[in-house]
Amino acid sequence: MTFTSAAKPVLVRAEEAETLQDGATSLITLLADSNATGGALTANRATLHKGSPGAPAHFHTRATEMFHVLSGTMRILLDDQILTLGKGDFLTVPPTVPHAFAPAPDSEAEMLIVFTPGMDRFDYYRLLERVYRGEASVQDIRDSSQQFDNHYYDSPLWQQELTRR
Repeated sequence: MTFTSAAKPVLVRAEEAETLQDGATSLITLLADSNATGGALTANRATLHKGSPGAPAHFHTRATEMFHVLSGTMRILLDDQILTLGKGDFLTVPPTVPHAFAPAPDSEAEMLIVFTPGMDRFDYYRLLERVYRGEASVQDIRDSSQQFDNHYYDSPLWQQELTRR
């Protein structure tokens, strides 16, 4: 990944940010993709309503993913352990470390999610919305794993955690 200097600071007004629905109980608000930040970072806000399955177990090979809980309580798979994060908590997940996230049972949550270095993720989030709407398939997501550096895997620990109420 090559870093270039962004041509100018990036300002995204809340009312102008693109918001996608990637499931019945979750929204993704697009803040800054790598092309806007000179490759430095990619940022979005995740809004997860009660009962949201969140993001399945996955890992990235090229970027560190950062999570800052803005409200609510989150449960996060981090390698082979389950963490609970509350408002104000911050976590970094280095490349190749398996992780997943969902709101805690009976909780809603919002998180700021940042990838560094930046990677073009906005088209991945748009693909998730198309799958939710029935305009694309889960196979399309599988086929995009290299392009978007999102590698899913089976985690019995995470599957067990999601059944906990």
